Amino acid sequence: MTAPTRTRTTARKALGRLSLPERTFITDALRTETVGGVLLLLAAVAALIWANVPALGHSYASVSHFHLGPDALGLHLSVAHWAADGLLAVFFFVAGIELKRELVAGDLRDPKAAVLPVVAALCGMAVPALVYTLTNLTGGGSTQGWAVPTATDIAFALAVLAVIGTSLPSGLRAFLLTLAVVDDLFAILIIAIFFTDRLNFAALGGAVAGLAVFWLLLRRGVRGWYVYVPLAVAVWALMYNSGVHATIAGVAMGLMLRCTTREGEEHAPGEHIEHLLRPLSAGLAVPLFALFSAGVSVSGGVIGDVFTKPETLGVVLGLVVGKTVGIFGGTWLTVRFTRARLSEELAWADVFAVASLAGIGFTVSLLIGELAFDGDAVLTDEVKAAVLAGSLIAAVCATVLLKLRNARYRRLCADEERDEDLDGIPDIYEQDDPAYHLRMAEIHERKAAEHRRLAAERAAEARDGLAEVPGGAGEESDRPA
Repeated sequence: MTAPTRTRTTARKALGRLSLPERTFITDALRTETVGGVLLLLAAVAALIWANVPALGHSYASVSHFHLGPDALGLHLSVAHWAADGLLAVFFFVAGIELKRELVAGDLRDPKAAVLPVVAALCGMAVPALVYTLTNLTGGGSTQGWAVPTATDIAFALAVLAVIGTSLPSGLRAFLLTLAVVDDLFAILIIAIFFTDRLNFAALGGAVAGLAVFWLLLRRGVRGWYVYVPLAVAVWALMYNSGVHATIAGVAMGLMLRCTTREGEEHAPGEHIEHLLRPLSAGLAVPLFALFSAGVSVSGGVIGDVFTKPETLGVVLGLVVGKTVGIFGGTWLTVRFTRARLSEELAWADVFAVASLAGIGFTVSLLIGELAFDGDAVLTDEVKAAVLAGSLIAAVCATVLLKLRNARYRRLCADEERDEDLDGIPDIYEQDDPAYHLRMAEIHERKAAEHRRLAAERAAEARDGLAEVPGGAGEESDRPA
C-alpha cells in the first residue's frame, strides 16, 4: 500500500520583489506622488512663512477666511474651506480609484497577499489612536482627537525620500503604497462615521441618486467629460449639504470606475482617468490644501505647548511612536503567525525604518484635526502644529534609519534595473526564460572572442618587444644593458 503523497506548501515571501507589470505601475504612480510630495513640502513651508512673517500674517488670515460661492446653494465657503472640502475631493477621488485597482488587480486582490498590508495598516491606525487616548486619559485632555495621528501621508513620505536621496527596493515601495491605500480607506470610514453630526436626508438622498446615475452611465459606456464633470459637482454639493463630509463623494465615484481592461482596450477607464487626474491632485489640490491648512503661528509658547498639552503630545507620540510600533508589530505578527516569511533580501530593520516613515501624517491628519476640534480655533491650530512637529520628527528618524541601509538599497535597485541583453526588460525578471540565457551566452561568447583576440595581440607585442631588447639596450651608454 502506497503512502499518500503530501503536498508541500511553500511560504510566501513578504515584501518580496514585484512582478514586472506591477513594478512598472508602482514606479509610474510613485513618480507622480514624489513630485506632488515635493510641491506639498514647499506649500507647507510657504504657509508657515506666510503665516509667521509679521508683515504677511494678516494677509494670510484674510485670504484664508475670504468667503465666496453661492449662498443659496449652501456653498458660501471660505477659501480654506473650499480647499479642504472641495479640492480634497479630487484627492479622495484618486484615492478611490487606487483602492479599486488594488482590490481588483493589485496586492489586495489575493486575500493571502492582502493580509500583511491590511493587518499592518490596521495596527498602524489602532496603536496611534490608543497612544493618543492613553496620553489624554492620563493627562486629563480631550479624547476627541484620537483619529488625528492615524493617517499616513504617502506623498509627503515620498517627498522625504526624494529630498534625502534614499532609494527603496520595489517591494518596500509597494508595501508603503498599499499601506497608504488601506490607510486612506479607513481614514475615509472614520471621517464618514465619526465626523458626521447632522444629517440632511433630502440632500443625502439626492447625493445617493446622483451616484446611482453616475454608476448607470458608466455601466452603459457613456463617454464625455461634459456629462460626468457637472454630475460629479452636483453629487459633491449635495453630499456637502447632507452633513456627510463632501470628500466621501469623491471616494464613492472613484470606487465605481472600472479598473480592469476588456478586449481591445490598452488601459482600463479607471487607469486612464487616474492618469489624467493624479497630476491635478498631487500637483494642485493637495498643495493648495496644505497652503491654507499648515499656516499655524509658530512661537516658543506654541512649540512648548506641543510637548506639554495632552492633546498635542498625544498627536506627536501617536505619529512618532504609535505608527512605528503599530506597523512594525502588525507586520511581525503576520509573518510570525502565517506562512509568510520576510524576503531574504530584506531585514526587520528595513520594516522598522519604513514603519517610522509612515509616521509622516500630514494631509488627512490636518483635515481630521480641523474636524475633531471644530469650534476651538486655538486648539485646532495647536493640533496642526503637533501634526507638523510629529511628521518632522518621524521624517528625521526615518532619514537616519534609511540612510544606515542605503548602500544595501542601492545594490538591490541596481539589480532590479540591470538589463545586460538590452531588450528593455530587467534581467532579474528573465531568469526562467531560455531565450534570455541564449542571448546572454551569445553576448558572453562575443566578449570572450574579443578578449582572446586582445590577448593574442598583447602576447605578440610582448614577443616583439623582447626580440628588440638585445640589439638596442645600450645605444646611449657604453655600459652593457
